[in-house]
Amino acid sequence: MSLSKRLEQAREAFRRGDLQSSARAHDPEIIKAAARHSTLEQHGGASSLYLGDMVYGGLDGIVTTFAVVSGVAGAQLGSNIILILGLANLFADGFSMATGAYLSTRSDQEYYQRERQRETWEVEHFPEGEWAELQEIYLERGYSPEDARQLVEIQARDPERWVDAMMVDELGMLPDERKPLWSALATLGAFVFAGAIPLLIYLVGLFIPLPANYSFPIALGLSGLALFGLGAAKVLVTQLNPWRSGLEMLLVGGLAAGVAYVVGALLRGLGV
Repeated sequence: MSLSKRLEQAREAFRRGDLQSSARAHDPEIIKAAARHSTLEQHGGASSLYLGDMVYGGLDGIVTTFAVVSGVAGAQLGSNIILILGLANLFADGFSMATGAYLSTRSDQEYYQRERQRETWEVEHFPEGEWAELQEIYLERGYSPEDARQLVEIQARDPERWVDAMMVDELGMLPDERKPLWSALATLGAFVFAGAIPLLIYLVGLFIPLPANYSFPIALGLSGLALFGLGAAKVLVTQLNPWRSGLEMLLVGGLAAGVAYVVGALLRGLGV
């Protein structure tokens, strides 16, 4: 068992109020074994770094595309218009989201590196001042002067560990291990995949004739299921209740689609 799996078991035990399972998850021998297992497989869970990009990219994709479909359906325009606007929105917004994910991840990492370089330089040139800063932080957290001094002394034995402590305790910054390009691709892929769901029935209609009044209700049903499913999947990131998360996402997506439908209905016939 890895540390991440042990942590998940501890979370699940806490949610259930299962004291016995919680105690088992905190058994020192299990923790030691999990730490050894995680050391051997420390590069094996890289895909989980992009889980948030995929979940939120997919949610944005389906909400925005479904809103377009609802707006056009409210205006009672043809299926061809829905496909044109839906696909244009799907790929344009997907590319925009991916670009934003790339630039955001890269900017955060560059900022972190600049701050780390500064802290490294300060630790090297002004150790007394950095020592006093870190000690003051520990004192503000309620440690006694002696405990605070010992904590700083432990951190200061290794310059890299000292800088790590300054980054976390002084600046509240943790390194982002994601690769910007992979973050962008994960966002784009999830956005396009999930965002295509409201358009599926209209794509099928290009090859199999369907009654015109069936398409939107089917798209509505598929989108509702996808919204609930992606909302529930969000708990992989947030660790919240999947039913509540799914229903919240269904409500938000439904409101967005409802607003778009009403606007389309109010503007029906405009410019046609």
